[in-house]
Formats: sequence, C-alpha cells, structure tokens
Amino acid sequence: MTEPIIQIKDLYKSFGDLTVLKGLNLDIERGKITFIIGRSGGGKSVLIKLIIGLFKPDRGQILLDGHDLVPLRENSLNRVRHRFGMLFQNAALFDSMTVGENVAFPLTAHTRLKEKEIKELVEQKMAMVGLEGVQDKMPTEISGGMRKRAGLARAIILEPEILLFDEPTTGLDPIMAEMIDDLIVKTQQRTNVTSIVISHDIPATLRIAHKVAMIYEGQIVAYGTPAEIQASDNPVVQQFLKGEGEGPMYLGD
Repeated sequence: MTEPIIQIKDLYKSFGDLTVLKGLNLDIERGKITFIIGRSGGGKSVLIKLIIGLFKPDRGQILLDGHDLVPLRENSLNRVRHRFGMLFQNAALFDSMTVGENVAFPLTAHTRLKEKEIKELVEQKMAMVGLEGVQDKMPTEISGGMRKRAGLARAIILEPEILLFDEPTTGLDPIMAEMIDDLIVKTQQRTNVTSIVISHDIPATLRIAHKVAMIYEGQIVAYGTPAEIQASDNPVVQQFLKGEGEGPMYLGD
C-alpha cells in the first residue's frame, strides 16, 4: 500500500438528530485517485467538508501527514487549505469575472505575483485543460463542460498536493463527462497530485480510480481497487454497483 497522505480515524458527525458519519475510517493514498461512492445523502460531501475544515466532527481524527487537523483554529486551517484544490459540482465560477479572472483568482487572493506572472500561469493551466483562447469570455458564454474545465484550471493554479472533486461530471453529456474523467487522470499523472473524487458514476469509478471507498450507513463498508470492489461479496456493494432497486440498501425517501 502506498503511504497515506490523509488518515481518517473513528469520525463521527451529526446534524441535530441525524447522524451522518458513524465511526468512519479511511486512508487516502498519496499520489493516487480515490473515488468515494455511496447513495445520495450518505455523507460523501460531508466527509469532504470535514477534510478541509468547513465542518468540525463531533469526534475522531483527520490526520494530514500525521498531523490532526481537527483541533486547528481558523488561521491555521487557512494555511492548511492552501494544500488543497477543489472542483465544485457546479464549477462555482464568479459570474462577474471573466473565465481568465476566475482561474487567476487564487493567485490574486493568496500570492504577490506580478500581473505578467499571473497571466502566464493562467494561460499554462488553461492550456492543460484544453481551454486556450477563452480567457476573456464570461462564464455564461461557455458551455457547462468548459465551465467544469475552467473550475479545474482554477483548482490546480496553486499547484495543490490534494485535489477534491465533488461530482465532477454531474449534468454533462457522456462525451464531456469522459473528457473530464480523462483530465482527472492526466492531472494526476502530470503532477502526482492526490485526488479524492465523490461520484455516482460507476463506469468512471471502475475505469479511472486507483482505489474506491463506499460509504453506507455512516461507515466505509468496502475499500479496494476497482477489481476488488467488483468482486466484493457485500450485497450492499453489489446492489449499488448494479443500480438495482431491490436489495438490502434502503432506497426510499
């Protein structure tokens, strides 16, 4: 097993009477692509927000290179967050900024680079995601797939160690979805970044993940390579992979 960059130990999180995570344990391997799957509302997005400190767990540890992030105060967390990049489900671009300004935003907000240096880095990252020549367009003037790619360019502009993807292909047609999946792979190969991907896309999960973790009832019920997940004898895992309505997993409201 590759050395874990993130270790999640005995993590609990509740919202009022609803307990979302119930003693979750998970190691995220350094430099690999880990997909987190599970039914909607099962705690995947909550887990991501816990990792970057947007939520605090009720108990448990989140270790980054062996250092627990849970006790950190906001100033310390902000420094740690510079090690992360995130592509949100809807790309979360600022409508009042051009695409280029959106991609440049982390540099203008967190560095003292000169305008020329920022422009060069923006052009470089946009070329990496296949978005040459659209820097001056507004987000409303480009397609949903292009907005996702712009969001990815922004996420990698500070060259983070860890990339978080929240449903990166939701709302995209199959061709564009595969293009985004391929970009996740190419980004990992070029930069050796650690990628954590929340997804419901089972074919993409099985195609590009190095490791897959499935959340069910607040815990990780399966973890392994795509082949190991497919071979799991856990009926909940098999029901989810096959998208079957009948089985042990409750699919009601």
